[in-house]
Amino acid sequence: MILNFKYIFIYIIFIGFQSCGNYSFTGASIPEGTETFQVNLFDNNSGNNVGSIFEPGLDRDLTLALQNILENQTNLQLVQSNGDLLYEGEINEYRVSPMTSTADLNAAQNRLTISVNINYTNFKKEEDNFERRFSFFFDFPAEQQLISIKNEAHEVIFERLTQDIFNASLAKW
Repeated sequence: MILNFKYIFIYIIFIGFQSCGNYSFTGASIPEGTETFQVNLFDNNSGNNVGSIFEPGLDRDLTLALQNILENQTNLQLVQSNGDLLYEGEINEYRVSPMTSTADLNAAQNRLTISVNINYTNFKKEEDNFERRFSFFFDFPAEQQLISIKNEAHEVIFERLTQDIFNASLAKW
């Protein structure tokens, strides 16, 4: 009798694991058979838009940040070509603009905004493909120069942008 309960318990555990399929604790919904992803180097076209400035190295840094989040939050392998999932796009805005002013009309706070257009291609489930714009910002005191807050600002903005891209492509949020 105890032996039968043991087999029943093992059977229930086995069925439970089978139903978990492609579940991820990060909320990623990875299509069956998907094993790899590819992130092409982003084009940095931010200097081509009025009011936007060109920031050297931004393309490399954003590409690496997106690769890192996908490697850390999925079990997919990064490849250089022929990935099951393909991320590519362009940085089209890198802008510093005043946000608030003082009584004598001087800027009290500035905002750094980075915007990117993403083309996401899922070769295993083509109805998930999209082209979409993502944007985020970092506010800082006007008396500070961009150079002094740039590393912190990029870290905050990249974290949010890459999480938004991840959520749109794999978490379906």
